[in-house]
Amino acid sequence: MKLAIQHEELVEKCLSGDRRAQFAVYQTYSKAMFNICLRMMGNREEAEDVLQNAFVDVFTKLHSFRGEATLGAWIKRIVINSCLNELKKKKIPVISTDVEFQDVEDQEYKEDFSLEDIQRIKQAIAILPDGYRVVFSLYLLEGYDHGEISEILGISEGASKSQYSRARQKLHQILTQKSKTA
Repeated sequence: MKLAIQHEELVEKCLSGDRRAQFAVYQTYSKAMFNICLRMMGNREEAEDVLQNAFVDVFTKLHSFRGEATLGAWIKRIVINSCLNELKKKKIPVISTDVEFQDVEDQEYKEDFSLEDIQRIKQAIAILPDGYRVVFSLYLLEGYDHGEISEILGISEGASKSQYSRARQKLHQILTQKSKTA
């Protein structure tokens, strides 16, 4: 597989201190990783700071990359952990409750979303309260399950489900309010 060989060579060059190889890795992954940071952190400045710190970690920990996952998946894990560590420092409020919650009814969307719609959704996610946004991002956008999220954030699985449901409700509320005012 040619791509895997290229990544192996890049990793080897990075480990030997080749700045061009490091820049190539950064160029390849920074945009996608920035989007993760932006979703998790909620604002551009914090996302940029976390991204830079995460890539410092990537290059200082590159010797521990074993190739068991793709390089991109390995970097993504470091980026998400960096975001979570920064959010823990901020002590994000996650409401821990095992109380039953009202779920937003799933709807089938048969139309394609325009770029304007996607931008509206991104903006709505960014204004979610921190706890909601983090759980929503980890579950829906990054693919973690509620058990993993509960371990990562140190909350119960029920609290993770509750935060996700409340995030969806709040997102629905934000989007319907904005579409009424538009």
